[in-house]
Amino acid sequence: MLTIGTLARKTGTKVQTIRYYEQIGLMNEPGRTAGGQRRYTHEDLDRLSFVRHGRQLGFSLEAIRDLLGLADHPEQSCSEADSIAQQQLIQVQQRILRLKALEKELKRMIADCSGGQSKDCRVLEVLRDHSECLTDHANIGE
Repeated sequence: MLTIGTLARKTGTKVQTIRYYEQIGLMNEPGRTAGGQRRYTHEDLDRLSFVRHGRQLGFSLEAIRDLLGLADHPEQSCSEADSIAQQQLIQVQQRILRLKALEKELKRMIADCSGGQSKDCRVLEVLRDHSECLTDHANIGE
């Protein structure tokens, strides 16, 4: 049996996050000692590690809930898990495209800077021009 502190250390998860996961049903309510302290099993450790790894891969809590449901019923087809992972991949690819566009804009902004006075600074000029920013974001899918 593991304490919440031990579970937190073994998974790199904050105690508050573990409690939150319990509240929203991602983690089962743990057993308690006579004094009311939470006690976790190795199955709880495995489940929290699953959730933690899912979060590191960028899955939403809802997607992780769905994946846990599939993991809890091993007789089901894995096609739904594959579909969830495919959707996550698409989201990651879209974020990468947006980040590349932002990187390009920042590089251009810096390259256009003449190093003169701040009144003529290209970096400040671009940041002041909100319409340019809104147009760029529309072009990169935001």
